[in-house]
Amino acid sequence: MIHDIANTIVAYIGDMGYWGIFLLMFLESTFFPFPSEIIMIPAGYLAYKGEMNLYMIIFAGILGSVMGALFNYYLAIHFGRTFILKYGKYFFIREETLDKLEAFFVKHGELSTFNGRLIPGIRQLISLPAGLARMNIAKFSFYTALGAGIWVIVLVILGYVLGSNEDLISEYLKSATLIALLCVMLITVFYIVRYKRRKEILED
Repeated sequence: MIHDIANTIVAYIGDMGYWGIFLLMFLESTFFPFPSEIIMIPAGYLAYKGEMNLYMIIFAGILGSVMGALFNYYLAIHFGRTFILKYGKYFFIREETLDKLEAFFVKHGELSTFNGRLIPGIRQLISLPAGLARMNIAKFSFYTALGAGIWVIVLVILGYVLGSNEDLISEYLKSATLIALLCVMLITVFYIVRYKRRKEILED
């Protein structure tokens, strides 16, 4: 069944082309529980077969991710906390959690946006507190593109190198996810230590 689904996605992307990648990644970055793995890995495989351009795939994937994130960002700005709290329960977002996210965004917005794009389960939602905190739109777009870009490139390379070998893709995807999470942890620790040192210097 998984093989049939993968073939369907490959066929769909092949028919829709780069607009299909853009649209699917846009949806993946909003509220839809649509895993990016089943979009970008087959696209990478099509690049391996010479049916699509590798760089255009990556560009379309990143652009779709950023535009989907911007959709959530402006949704949060225009509808506010009431909307997020009403529907956030479906994504395990409680009021106290939202309070912490907003407070963290005030201080570390760019770090949260970048890291969030690399963490499974929250990459679709990380733009909501950014919108509520009214994070600078240029910084939000840059760090969203940076985080999404890393993940998109990883997935496309997996599809390009491993082709249609589902077992190898599954195995290496887990490793890639762990590496991404480790990078998130290291970057977070580095940022927090650097931030604390800068704060101590300013206070002195």
